[in-house]
Amino acid sequence: MTEKTYDVIVIGAGASGIMTAIWAAKASLQVLLLDSRDKIGSKILISGGGRCNVTHRDVTEKDYASGNPRTLRNILRTFSSAQAVDFFREAGLEFVTEEDGKYFPKSGSARTVLDALTGMLEKVPVTVETGRKVVRVTFDGKLFLVEGSGFGFFSRTLAVCTGGLSYPETGSDGAGYLIAFGFGHRIVPTAPVLTPLTTDDPDWKNLSGIALPSRLSFWAGGKKVVASEGNFLFTHFGFSGPAVLDISRCWVCAEAEAKPELLADFLPEEEGEHLREDFINAARDYPRRSVERFLSAKLPERFVGVLLKKTGASPDMTLAQLRKEDREYIIRYLHHCPLKITGALGYEKAEVTAGGVDLNGVDSKTLESKLQPGLYFAGEVLDVDGRIGGFNFQWAWSSAVAVARAIAKRLG
Repeated sequence: MTEKTYDVIVIGAGASGIMTAIWAAKASLQVLLLDSRDKIGSKILISGGGRCNVTHRDVTEKDYASGNPRTLRNILRTFSSAQAVDFFREAGLEFVTEEDGKYFPKSGSARTVLDALTGMLEKVPVTVETGRKVVRVTFDGKLFLVEGSGFGFFSRTLAVCTGGLSYPETGSDGAGYLIAFGFGHRIVPTAPVLTPLTTDDPDWKNLSGIALPSRLSFWAGGKKVVASEGNFLFTHFGFSGPAVLDISRCWVCAEAEAKPELLADFLPEEEGEHLREDFINAARDYPRRSVERFLSAKLPERFVGVLLKKTGASPDMTLAQLRKEDREYIIRYLHHCPLKITGALGYEKAEVTAGGVDLNGVDSKTLESKLQPGLYFAGEVLDVDGRIGGFNFQWAWSSAVAVARAIAKRLG
């Protein structure tokens, strides 16, 4: 048992935990950062396919799902995406900005993001203890006692930044929920989101490796709920890619009685009327050209083969032989293709966890517990999940800075 008392102990050395520790130490506080794994920032390294989408140019509360948009808005305004970019640039990171507003490190490697953060940890400095799995947290009326196998540390305040349940191999095991529950907090039921979806349709699975632009729409109760646009990837188990990950939350969290449906538009940049004109013009100019060859000029050949199979059209049929009703069916199928979904890959491949510590149980500007003074939460452990595009990292940065500033003010 250590006799030293820290100003703040941060549990969890992921994105939000590292950021909380840095900003608390910048305020001249004595900070101890604990992590259950031997190396910190594991999830940062695998994010964005190893590239790490640090933030997005335009971030608002509308980019997230949560039970309390007001708290979201407050925290995001505390530390904006522009401020996050400035922070990382000061730490030596260079960025490239994609057309859709995503910020990536110029190096193309998430390692440079983690190196920038660990460099700041050493500079401020922060005491980091790895291989420390917290099993119990108590409060004696003055101090928090954080304990695990062979250790115990005291602190005046506590920041829980343990993440959710996604990518458990990085150390996300739901420990933060148990800590919060122990202090009386309500935990909103969790679910894996930003995750690939599965199918048992062999035709689609046989297209594994094919990627193409798409516009997906999620329907429930016979009504269109939301749409998602982006790259679509066929896999050996089903469907992945940004468009699928973005809309997966709707499917995972949908009620069975709502009869959820997922429709895909595989020619999102080409309206039905334009495709119809192309069909008619090609049939006039090249009547002996096969339907398969005509469509393969617009879409991958293997995909066209499956499309014709599902619409009942013969691949050898010429454009002159194609009946109007068959042409219209193909056009509609391309723009409103039903995808049979059997489930999702779950937490093992989910980038984010939906649900978590109820925002109604924390202060809307500081994220301090309303039930236990001095206890704070930041990052994915809270009931906040963003869409794909750097929004979840921005929530980590914003919530971390809000917590660190609040702790500094409390102890100042």
